[in-house]
Amino acid sequence: MKKTYETTDMPKRVFLVGIHDADMNREEADSLARELRGLSRTLGLAIVAQEQVYIRKGHSQFGMGSGKAQDLVQKAASLEADCFIFDGDLRPSQQRNWETLSGIAAMDRQELILQIFASRARTKEAGLQVELASLAYALPRLQHKYLALARQRGGRYGAKGQGETKRETDRRLVEQRLTRLQEELAVVRQRRQVQRRKRERRGIPTAALVGYTNAGKSSLLNAMTQADALVEDKLFATLDPTTRQLILKDRRPLLLIDTVGFIRRLPHTLVEAFRSTLEEVSHADLLIQVLDASDPDVDRYFETTCSVLRELGAQRLPMITALNKIDQVAAPETLEFLKQRYAERSTASVLISAKHHTGMDALAQHIAGLLSTENARLRQGCPLVPKVP
Repeated sequence: MKKTYETTDMPKRVFLVGIHDADMNREEADSLARELRGLSRTLGLAIVAQEQVYIRKGHSQFGMGSGKAQDLVQKAASLEADCFIFDGDLRPSQQRNWETLSGIAAMDRQELILQIFASRARTKEAGLQVELASLAYALPRLQHKYLALARQRGGRYGAKGQGETKRETDRRLVEQRLTRLQEELAVVRQRRQVQRRKRERRGIPTAALVGYTNAGKSSLLNAMTQADALVEDKLFATLDPTTRQLILKDRRPLLLIDTVGFIRRLPHTLVEAFRSTLEEVSHADLLIQVLDASDPDVDRYFETTCSVLRELGAQRLPMITALNKIDQVAAPETLEFLKQRYAERSTASVLISAKHHTGMDALAQHIAGLLSTENARLRQGCPLVPKVP
């Protein structure tokens, strides 16, 4: 009788390293440390240890002092870690130095997020966008993958020249692939513009659900429209925008668009690659920012979303703040405080629980009221300016 063996790869054992510099307070450092753990678990990694490193000034070799780097390498070896993950950006030379010193892989926050996006890509468009961002990130890092850079390919001395090194060949291939991806995504972007113009001709207003990753945007879309969008208690469960129609109480239709979640220090390569998707936000008639009311970092998440909206040119759109997951907040006074706080910082705020369908009518009334009072201005391209910092 043949014996079967489990062939599933064990999760990588990772050592997380947070960077606490002089410009960062302790609360911010702790918040980023919690987020780094969440990102790592989303990718199914086994966390063997996590350490915060306080840095007074930058160090070009390792991003910290060489003594501290040696100390971390020894700890990682004793715990049998096979990867360092740094909560910051590593320069290509620093990544190479860490891998040479430790003998194990080293990645930064950008690469971790890119890997999560790659694992989440389900459609051709999402795959193209993730590949574009990944190649843009990898291009300056090709050198650290090759130790024997003197190898030559092609050519003959005295006839065709010395030819190309392996790195030069790969760099040329990556640049060619980047060009092709940009061309394919340009076609996708044009297709989205055509679809958007068709919606505009029908005269149906649109509302984009925006907010921090895992705040409950897809759950809210399902609760309001009886849709079946994917809902997972993981970061970046949604990469592709999902559009569903909602009929308001006055029988007017509204298109709700679920969008990709935001996160602090979102890699610029991802923002650029997903621009055709994120443009759905800037072309909406109004925004519904979904916040996790139970999260202690709710204020930071609000600021992060507003920052990304400014980058997309969508900061002047009217915005309703939907404080979600109120069933997880025990103190009623906390909810009233949050509701008032965000009513002062956006066009309106409402308390909801997408999981239990609480507050859906109140949210729909806010949407209908906003569309009624500002409909003429929205159609003329002069939306209400919200009180967004």
